[in-house]
Amino acid sequence: MASTQLIRTPSSSSNRRTWTWSAWVKRGSLTDANQVLFQGIDGGFPEKLQFTASDILEYDHDIAGTDYTVYTGERRYRDVNGWMHIVFAKDTTQSTEADRIKIYVNGEQQSLSEYQLGFPPQNYEGAINKNVAHYIGGNNGGEYFNGSMSHVHFCDGSALAPTVFGETDTTTGEWKIKTSPSFTPGTNGFTVLKDGNTITDQSANSNNFTVSTGTLTKTEDSPSNVFATLNVLERLGSNITISNGNTQFFNQASDWRTIISNLAFPNTGKFYAEMQVNEVSSAVQVGIMAQSSFVGHYQADLGTQGAYNSYAYMNTGQKRTNNSASNYGGSFGGGIIGIAVDMDNKNMYFSKDGTWQDSGNPESGATGTGAAFTDLQIDKDYCFAVASQGSNPKVSWNFGNGYFGTTAVSSAGTNASGNGIFEYDVPTGFTALSTKGLNS
Repeated sequence: MASTQLIRTPSSSSNRRTWTWSAWVKRGSLTDANQVLFQGIDGGFPEKLQFTASDILEYDHDIAGTDYTVYTGERRYRDVNGWMHIVFAKDTTQSTEADRIKIYVNGEQQSLSEYQLGFPPQNYEGAINKNVAHYIGGNNGGEYFNGSMSHVHFCDGSALAPTVFGETDTTTGEWKIKTSPSFTPGTNGFTVLKDGNTITDQSANSNNFTVSTGTLTKTEDSPSNVFATLNVLERLGSNITISNGNTQFFNQASDWRTIISNLAFPNTGKFYAEMQVNEVSSAVQVGIMAQSSFVGHYQADLGTQGAYNSYAYMNTGQKRTNNSASNYGGSFGGGIIGIAVDMDNKNMYFSKDGTWQDSGNPESGATGTGAAFTDLQIDKDYCFAVASQGSNPKVSWNFGNGYFGTTAVSSAGTNASGNGIFEYDVPTGFTALSTKGLNS
């Protein structure tokens, strides 16, 4: 969401003592200012659920200028690569104060610490569920949540267990989503962002939200199929902006900056992605790089000795690996570059605006017709990669989400795998780099 938030003002107040908020979230950045997940605000006094600047989960209620705050102690939530399920359950009718606020993450109740006055008083009625402005993904002060949300539920009148919304997979032991949870929403209850980016209430009510700021972008990335994004956890240096669900890379430094995807290719399989060059007045290189080689080399351009185990298609039209460059395809100053990585046959291909360069044919298998590179190694943890230098080059990746930044693909190509949405036809046998693609 980054700078996007939703808003709704209920037509009437309802149960302000007991409610449940549940959502699946995927964080986009860490150690920012507070990132609000859900808030109601009454006369300047907010009641909110948020990630703090220390990456802690927190329930905070400002009562006439005094905070009642409970938070998840020293535990930090710093996973930007996967989805997590968060449930806040409030019931101030409980006589035991520790039972009045419960926070669950991936089905497990979190230990809570107190700050200021700690747990709210018994039977206290807060701003949430009053007929005042309610925000999802931010607040009236602009403390936006940076990331993605899915299956946001609010239950008016009950403090529910996380098992209403999720369950443990009996095979893998992982906590997984219930896509159609059964609960009584109550008067002000709602379900939004359930299927795509719809903010129309999909519960039995009609408690619809509206977008108050920003652009709400749909993504194929979901709790049941996690797509690759750019890896913000690796050191990138200064003057770098990663945005739009960690799919857009903006280099404002004067020297080289490189970033890789958070998912790597297995030793077998065939994978496809697209990168749109929004701006290039100096240099952009796209390709792959071994994650183990990336560490400490985020300032090296691709295909050089400083970025060993990497392969690049350069905006000059050349290809390069092992510090050796040669002519390959057309130069590019914009447009969409497709990347097809065939780990079965250790070949790699690039397209420019839908045309495979050097008459390449990713479907040629072991023949490797027109492949840019034919010597990929099976023991390397290759990731998609991009490097850029100078004059503020900006690129946007489509790992299968169906968007470049906030712009949807103009005319989705064919994709026999059914995994991901791309601008151009995906070669037969190739798929998006996602958890579904890795297990296909």
